Amino acid sequence: MPAKTVYSVCGMCPVRCPIEVDVANEECRFIQGNRQAPSIRGALCTRGGAGIPFVRDDERPQFPMVRKGERGEGRWRRVSWEEAFSFAAEKISAVRDRFGGRSILWSDTGGPFSDLRQAFVRGVGSPNYFSAESVQGVNRQHAALSLFGFTDERLVLDLKNAREVVLQARNLFESVHIQQANDLLDALQNGGRLTVVDVRATVTSGKADRFFLIRPGTDYTLNMAVIQVLLKQKLYDAGYAEAWIADLDELVRLTAGFSPQVAEAETGIPADDIEALAQDLAKAAPNVVWHPGWRTARYTDSFFVCRTAFIINALLGSIGAKGGLPLSARPEDLGQKGLNRFIDLFPTVTEQRADGVGWKYPAFEGGPGLLHAALGAMCSNDPYPIRAWITYQHDPLAELPDPEKLASTLSGLDLLVCATSAWSETAWHADLVLPLSPYLERESLIAQLDGIKPGFLLRRRCVPPRFDTRSDWEIIGGLANRLGLPSLAFGSAEDIWNFQLDGTGVRLQDFDARGMVDLTGQPQYGRLAEGFRFPTDSGKGEMVSFRWRRQGLPSLGSYASRSRPAAGMFRLTLGGCGLHSEGHTVNNPLLHKQMPENVLWLNQAAAAALDIADGETVTVSIQDRSGRIRVRLSEFVHPEAAFTVTGFGRTLPPESRARGRGFAANRLMPGGLGIGDPSGGGLALQEHEISVRKL
Repeated sequence: MPAKTVYSVCGMCPVRCPIEVDVANEECRFIQGNRQAPSIRGALCTRGGAGIPFVRDDERPQFPMVRKGERGEGRWRRVSWEEAFSFAAEKISAVRDRFGGRSILWSDTGGPFSDLRQAFVRGVGSPNYFSAESVQGVNRQHAALSLFGFTDERLVLDLKNAREVVLQARNLFESVHIQQANDLLDALQNGGRLTVVDVRATVTSGKADRFFLIRPGTDYTLNMAVIQVLLKQKLYDAGYAEAWIADLDELVRLTAGFSPQVAEAETGIPADDIEALAQDLAKAAPNVVWHPGWRTARYTDSFFVCRTAFIINALLGSIGAKGGLPLSARPEDLGQKGLNRFIDLFPTVTEQRADGVGWKYPAFEGGPGLLHAALGAMCSNDPYPIRAWITYQHDPLAELPDPEKLASTLSGLDLLVCATSAWSETAWHADLVLPLSPYLERESLIAQLDGIKPGFLLRRRCVPPRFDTRSDWEIIGGLANRLGLPSLAFGSAEDIWNFQLDGTGVRLQDFDARGMVDLTGQPQYGRLAEGFRFPTDSGKGEMVSFRWRRQGLPSLGSYASRSRPAAGMFRLTLGGCGLHSEGHTVNNPLLHKQMPENVLWLNQAAAAALDIADGETVTVSIQDRSGRIRVRLSEFVHPEAAFTVTGFGRTLPPESRARGRGFAANRLMPGGLGIGDPSGGGLALQEHEISVRKL
């Protein structure tokens, strides 16, 4: 059979880059980035390139399974899809009849294909839908909400046209976002400048004009010092501030204790360098992007860190500016109709959310929710019991802190279902495993992409499934059929796509040439024009949020010095890499060969004081928990930090490659489900000090 090209969407990480796949004889022969997609240029990260080995891997769930023994025992009974759907529907119905639909919880990876899943949750009568952003990005989203009245999804990072870019704890060139990476490289080639702020040197810092090796947990002090310089030296855009910023005088008062000299003592970054950074940003304004962060589940003040990043952008006039953070355009902004949504088929569920969003925490909004807060209802039954949990491509036991406590919590559930394309720690504890086809073997919904050039994006199936696995729409349709939700049960992917496209003026065949459809030929750089009002109480960007003030939450915190770890102690610091996406890829045949385990990065001098040599295996511990991991030493790691990549330390027998390799960092976070950021709602995963000692 001759080769054909299928346009689709990668699924190896949350970025979801558009791809093109060469297929012959029902096999994927070659995969690359979609050369017709803006800034992709055929590029694909290593994870995306490992999609073909993932399809060929036999060490993934191959058919539906029902648990036979105790949770976590790993004893399974193979069942048909019909039996699997009936089993799940019977259990869900029993929970719904006894406790109400609100007692069912769903968590997944979020993203542009989640509409059908959210509709299913609403259809069963539950308000409790959560995405992985409830851990990783909720502080960032709430920081934008508190300032602008909308979340950061309305803002575009126009890196390509920026003249000054600050990446704060954002390792863009390793935790790869292809479009953003290429856009930033273009900016640098055209004379733009890059500043990187991080606790260790990375590939990204290697391309920077300025690198600040910052003391862990002190980013907020740095940001406030930059704001103080902008205000004191009148470097901000006064006209922009007059039109679009409220209570600037209050911001002056709040930054009074954060001089560059105070920041130097706290962060280790020279005061003159902080001042020079602020001055350089002002010269480049409004073509400035201070990145608000990707993983914002770090410290108890990470909300303030994200918020001050947005404030710096606002002071420099970059909110709404080309080369800054323009407002994303939506189909309705162009006088066009967006996709029909499945969630609109069902009325809004009026029950209070189990995480307290909207009632206990009225400043916060639905969005990804606060999953860790909802877990409390599983233990306390407050505000009501949570008795059934469905996870989709989500592994809470590997991603959330204190997995021992979480596993104990799961034991009290009446039902735990995992729809997954790879084995996970959570799936191993499930009552029912529903094998999801890898992304090259499945279709998904059409995604609506708002932005500078809004449009629609389609994931097509490239090859038929090797095993008895199914696409997400098939899984939801099978469950919906048995739960009395026929409007979510479709006979084919084409039926779904035609429903979404109805009335938009876009036809299914319009995707054939590129896999995507642009709704405009010209970039739409959303600006703040006369008459624009932010959806805040004041109609402006609020330095002190009225919404947060009504809840009794501070919009910005006062200065507080962070304590330093004792000798032999380090702040556990987490991050990603260019080869793996959490624990989802550690057993991938190709990626495992390149990075079979994680290591612990330590400062060379700090390790020497403990008689630890590069490459040695050390003991890491906190309270009664410990483990072993190899170290990698560098002079370009902050002496107080112990950095590692997450997702390793797997225990599952089916994963012959990953099992027992590396260390699971979330095991070193006792009590971590209760350590969070009160103003942002997110978890604080880097507030744990661990002991490192020579074996």
